[in-house]
Amino acid sequence: MRLYTKRGDDGLTDLIGGRVSKSHPRVEAYGTIDELNSVLGMVRAVLEDKKLAGEVEKVQRDLFVLGSELATAEKARPPLRLSMARLKALEKQIDEFQLEAPLPRFFILPNGSVAASLVHFARTVCRRAERCVVALSEREKVRPLVIRYLNRLSDWLFALALVINKRSGIPETTWQGRKRRKIVPSK
Repeated sequence: MRLYTKRGDDGLTDLIGGRVSKSHPRVEAYGTIDELNSVLGMVRAVLEDKKLAGEVEKVQRDLFVLGSELATAEKARPPLRLSMARLKALEKQIDEFQLEAPLPRFFILPNGSVAASLVHFARTVCRRAERCVVALSEREKVRPLVIRYLNRLSDWLFALALVINKRSGIPETTWQGRKRRKIVPSK
């Protein structure tokens, strides 16, 4: 089997159950999910905490399932579907993360360790993926759980970045209009 098939040379791509233009909102949605998965791969590459890296890998696997669901033509049945249990697992972890690293009272600038900074980057890609899926849902049927998962995932990523910085002893930098202030992580 060759890597190249030449089937996309005409500007069309295959879905599970059909072909569409590469500019179709469905392709934009699952392509952005793929981009998010790649950013999370960079997070795993630099994350020293192996337990957290394992949690990021679980999310990467979820994103493959989401991508599969989104890469399926509207009238076809996807081979895999994300479960409500995965959404609940994310929510549980967010709660645990917040016990360890509570939300700052002010907006924070996305920064800190390399791993936390990459998680913030992943969070912004996740929010874009969510917007793409919402745009697709305005045109075609999308399971509401897909949108809910992406919405919750951006929260999970924010909480994860806070935990990584706290464990690294790196203070968050708050943004308060024109003022700048460092918050020292509590012990």
